[in-house]
Amino acid sequence: MTSSSSTLIVEQLTKSYPTPEGSLSILRGVNLQMERGDALAITGPSGSGKSTLLYILGALDSPTSGRVELNGQQAVNLLEMEQARFRNSQVGFIFQDHHLLPQCSVLENVLIPTLAGKGADDAATERARKLLDRVGLADRLTHRPAQLSGGERQRVAVCRALINEPVLLLADEPTGNLDRTTAASVGSLLLDLNREQNTLLVCVTHSLELANRFPRHYELEEGQLVSRKG
Repeated sequence: MTSSSSTLIVEQLTKSYPTPEGSLSILRGVNLQMERGDALAITGPSGSGKSTLLYILGALDSPTSGRVELNGQQAVNLLEMEQARFRNSQVGFIFQDHHLLPQCSVLENVLIPTLAGKGADDAATERARKLLDRVGLADRLTHRPAQLSGGERQRVAVCRALINEPVLLLADEPTGNLDRTTAASVGSLLLDLNREQNTLLVCVTHSLELANRFPRHYELEEGQLVSRKG
């Protein structure tokens, strides 16, 4: 693989953990290449390493060996504070639980990631308003999370993940706590925003219904990615 035209490159990625019985291999030579605008879903049984892979891609965890390069940069080589800045500026995270701050309004929650950078200036606030309008929450800016439905809270979380205009958007079971209709709506939103914002989208999910809507679908099988499309 080469880095000349790609935004995300993963080469021979491994992850293992020490146990009393010896080393436990979770990821065994994962290879992946993505360009801006790509979207892929990863499925697999619980314990197969899906979330581990996602956290390594987002520089929340380090691989045992191999390479992860995003926009020509390998976060594993950065100092801790530089890694934090890298995550904040380059990566957006969406989790199964929205992790919104209950004491903050919808608008304030979306703006939280900006506080580690320039702060919630007028440009960031305007972007937050536009994102919330795009997901149908323009009339919920001052609401607290407890006043929103589950689907609305997850839409706020999507906006928060996009506020710093990340290159890479990582979603870990983003529809896992939602009913089927709401899950379909959030899935559509993720794919639409991926195209509109020209991000890279990697979604880990147990839902084959959601995964099959993605242009690329991989299953994590015995520590490696196996294509289920094309």
